[in-house]
Amino acid sequence: MAGFGGNGVGQVVAGLGSSGLGKALAAVAAAFLFRLLSGPGPALPPESYADDDNAEEQNDVERGDSGKVTPVTIRWRNVTCSLSDKSSKSVRFLLKNVGGEAKPGRLLAIMGPSGSGKTTLLNVLAGQLSASPRLHLSGVLEVNGKASSNKAYKLAYVRQEDLFFSQLTVRETLSLAAELQLPEIASVEARDEYVNNLLFKIGLVSCADSIVGDAKVRGISGGEKKRLSLACELIASPSVIFADEPTTGLDAFQAEKVMENLRQLAQDGHTVICSIHQPRSSVYGKFDDIVLLTDGALVYAGPARNEPLEYFSKLGYQCPDHVNPAEFLADLISIDYSSSASVYSSQKRIDGLVESFSQQSSTVLYATPIAASRDGPTNNVRARMSIASAIIFGSVFWRMGRSQTSIQDRMGLLQVAAINTAMAALTKTVGVFPKERAIVDRERAKGSYKLGPYLLSKLLAEIPVGAAFPLMFGAVLYPMARLHPTLSRFGKFCGIVTVESFAASAMGLTVGAMVPSTEAAMAVGPSLMTVFIVFGGYYVNSDNTPLIFRWIPRVSLIRWAFEGLCINEFKGLKFEHQNSYDIQTGEQALERLSFGDSRIRDTVVAQSRILLFWYCTTYRLLEKNKPKYQQLEPPPVDQTKPQLQLEPLDTDQVKQNQTKESPPPPPPDQVESNQRIESPGIDQIRPFILEGAK
Repeated sequence: MAGFGGNGVGQVVAGLGSSGLGKALAAVAAAFLFRLLSGPGPALPPESYADDDNAEEQNDVERGDSGKVTPVTIRWRNVTCSLSDKSSKSVRFLLKNVGGEAKPGRLLAIMGPSGSGKTTLLNVLAGQLSASPRLHLSGVLEVNGKASSNKAYKLAYVRQEDLFFSQLTVRETLSLAAELQLPEIASVEARDEYVNNLLFKIGLVSCADSIVGDAKVRGISGGEKKRLSLACELIASPSVIFADEPTTGLDAFQAEKVMENLRQLAQDGHTVICSIHQPRSSVYGKFDDIVLLTDGALVYAGPARNEPLEYFSKLGYQCPDHVNPAEFLADLISIDYSSSASVYSSQKRIDGLVESFSQQSSTVLYATPIAASRDGPTNNVRARMSIASAIIFGSVFWRMGRSQTSIQDRMGLLQVAAINTAMAALTKTVGVFPKERAIVDRERAKGSYKLGPYLLSKLLAEIPVGAAFPLMFGAVLYPMARLHPTLSRFGKFCGIVTVESFAASAMGLTVGAMVPSTEAAMAVGPSLMTVFIVFGGYYVNSDNTPLIFRWIPRVSLIRWAFEGLCINEFKGLKFEHQNSYDIQTGEQALERLSFGDSRIRDTVVAQSRILLFWYCTTYRLLEKNKPKYQQLEPPPVDQTKPQLQLEPLDTDQVKQNQTKESPPPPPPDQVESNQRIESPGIDQIRPFILEGAK
């Protein structure tokens, strides 16, 4: 399966003459889907690399190695992010003059209580903060000492939600990602070796051939999905890895396994930055550096483990023994809302901590330098519903004769067939595509593929499966109702409903691209289809349609399908008659529907135009609504601080400097104002007791 994308097309071309056009189209569609549709895409490419490095990287990839990792150091300072309300009368600061640094080979954790700005800062650093006219972002971002953006290096972003195509296995997901991101690997064997090495590296060997699964179909566990997300992002050997709450929804054991993977990636030379709420002590011990945020303000930025505990102990807040340091830090920078007094005291403490670190941050920062059968349950349900609907309709319209009353029956049956086919295709698409769009947006944001090839591959890939269900419906209904009994008419009947099914599916794509959620799509799609049903040619004659609504029948896929089915059924048909005013031929019945001058070819062309229109509309909507990210603006000149110097904190030297350079005593009138300093002196150590600690 892993090699199908490259060899499948060649096999189809070789066997085109013997296999038939239908099988060839099916295989080509599957190959297009395999190569272009799914699997996480490449990280953003670097702007420039030396030719020698490119050659060496290519050799490494051909050998199945992970490739070289270009070391990247990211510094940021004076980063401020504010959000105004719709009336612009009030402004809420998400980040307040935040600075810090992330280095290669080190795991940096952004910690803080809920709403502290962890994810916002992570998105700013990754350049993926969604743009908004009410959002203002300013600051300085440097990459390897140069003012630059995140597009200057390869990056990977592991989000909280694990987005995959649920019917693919773990190995197939990685193979797809490798084929998309590493086109320089020409041979299937080299790509398989690359994927196998990655499976061993991330610890996914045991579940390599298990499907990913989703809420309906059981698959791999949450921890394995998170590691699969990491593996997909590692395909292109990114220099920087961003992970937003990578332990969310995982138990303690799985969370530690995921963080162990991130730490190993950092040791391999990647720059790893993650946001995390309150890790267990063993997870906290894996961090090399931490950034503590509270209400968007910086409380501490520097080495992890014991250094922050020593720093806060000098400010008078001692971590009790046998207490998780992460819990101590979380409680230290959180506001206690149990009473008004606790809110005041905790807010005063936090303000003092912010001010204390702000005063020291100028000198101290860091101390270190595809197969359709895979969706079995869904396809089984669709097949059963198609057959069941055909049996029900065939039973109601069983063995229609040629009497005058059968004319109305035939029209009603053909209208019901057109409605059933369109609604089945529409509801299936609007129920799936909004979820799929989230994956497509993620891959397009990383440059995996362009929108045009994606939509084309989707159309080609859905031809075999999309045509199967209308064919099932027609094969059962046609003989039961005893419609025009010729093989050519049966073929045309199946062809018309198949084209209508694809047009309805294309309409579902547009609805899914237009609305924000699956629930909204399920509400909008059927409502829009109801309008097309009313003007479908059976309930309202097109000649009697009000002038203001004359355009609706022209764009109604129900109308064109019903018209084509009527022409196919009634032309050449003779009916029993007794009176002169009775309908004697099928052509007379078509005249009463205003279909007398039409041809089946015209209806199929009209359906094709509708299909093309919906696909073009989908393309424009997806292109217009593609992810947009907020640009980082330079901060005002008066807020820019000197570049932070990376020097170790020498406590003894600090005390000597304070002794030598102690300022003269303040005047009496300033004593009272000096007493308002919220943070205690370094020598006034007092314990900070956690809530519930004994």
